Amino acid sequence: MYNTMENQTMIERLDVRIDQILEKCKNLKNENEVLRNEIVTLRAEKEIKDAEVEKLIEDNSMKDLEIEDIVNKIESMLG
Repeated sequence: MYNTMENQTMIERLDVRIDQILEKCKNLKNENEVLRNEIVTLRAEKEIKDAEVEKLIEDNSMKDLEIEDIVNKIESMLG
């Protein structure tokens, strides 16, 4: 009789531990999903920023060419 009660108590303890592990696993899966979504968002934001930087670099290069053209015109006017 005692052995059966002891086994029952052990089974109950194992059941509790299994429930705890399953809950932790569920929480980790949810956290993982949140982090995956955050990564997707950050990657999209990075692409937008990269495109903005590329455009600014291109604009800067165009401005440099304009400045060079203006300097050449001034130099040609001055002789």
